[in-house]
Amino acid sequence: MRIRRREFLRATTGALAAPLIARPAFAAGRSSPAPPAFGQSGGAVQASEVDALFDHGVVIDTLSVDPEWTPEVFAAFARSGLTAIQTSLGNRDLQVALADLAEWQARFDAHPDKLVKVLRGTDILAAKRQGRIGVILGFQNATMIGSDVRNLDVLHALGTRCIQLTYNSRNLVGDGCTERTNAGLSDFGVEVVHRMNDLGIIVDLSHCGEQTTLDGLTLSRRPPAFTHTMCKAIYDHVRAKSDEQLKRLADRGGVVGVATLGYFIGPTPATTFDDYLRHVDHAVKVAGIDHVGLASDYSIRGIEATATRENWYVPRLKSFKPVYNVRWPPWIRELDPPERFRNIAHGLARRGYRSGDIEKILGGNWARYVGEALGA
Repeated sequence: MRIRRREFLRATTGALAAPLIARPAFAAGRSSPAPPAFGQSGGAVQASEVDALFDHGVVIDTLSVDPEWTPEVFAAFARSGLTAIQTSLGNRDLQVALADLAEWQARFDAHPDKLVKVLRGTDILAAKRQGRIGVILGFQNATMIGSDVRNLDVLHALGTRCIQLTYNSRNLVGDGCTERTNAGLSDFGVEVVHRMNDLGIIVDLSHCGEQTTLDGLTLSRRPPAFTHTMCKAIYDHVRAKSDEQLKRLADRGGVVGVATLGYFIGPTPATTFDDYLRHVDHAVKVAGIDHVGLASDYSIRGIEATATRENWYVPRLKSFKPVYNVRWPPWIRELDPPERFRNIAHGLARRGYRSGDIEKILGGNWARYVGEALGA
């Protein structure tokens, strides 16, 4: 059963005028696309009307990670305007996954006034209506399945609703984006995808290698997703998706979440907020306004507030291959604090997006997709 888009989208329209941020040197010679002319007719969107989208619309971050949910984390969510998130659980093996699922269940039980476990599309609507945070329980690797596809049934029964088929390297399902080979899905991987389809678990292809991504787009019986990635045409990073992949995702009814992590957006510390908006522009141009959303890939409090060079950057230098181009600091100023999605909404208004289209990107598209992928 499809959830109708109008159930999610309630907002007003208006205007905001502000200068664009200059492009850094790496973008020289490549012009930004013209401001999109999607959506409603009329004037530009006023700042107050952009802010009103957070009062009335659904705002979703499809990768937000906080290991400890302290009062400071809840306060940051209150500032953010978010309705729901997808979070990342431990995936080393099945026992670790089960322990993390149990920990999350204890968190739901301890904070019933603040948290909602998202098992279907209407749970996001309930979170908005009740002023709580909807949480989609997801994994960034399928390693916890081991070699037994029946483990998916166990994970689903405990609330898992999204699984990324691979992280950066190869597993039993397929090849990740930094793997030397490009073998695509294994026979076991195809079996995993089809069982996820049967159960109602989102097939996430964000970190997957090129052929694994294309196989997932072709073989999944339900629309897959890129929960957190960016556009290869704007910055040719190993984690980015090509125009062909973005188009095929949209053709399948999926949604791409454009991640806000600084070293995903551009190659140098000169990368700016405007460069992030260029990724959004390009995703909209290629995939269409109904298939683009937003994602963070770090704490709601931001990296600057929660990490240091020693505990964030140094471990990543050891665990990620050089092609990842990890750098310190990894954040973009406007995209780091809890209000990052509000900053994006105002940035989109400055680029000519209409109110209804900003609302889609903030979360309306993800809300519709979750309703279609998991059921109403």
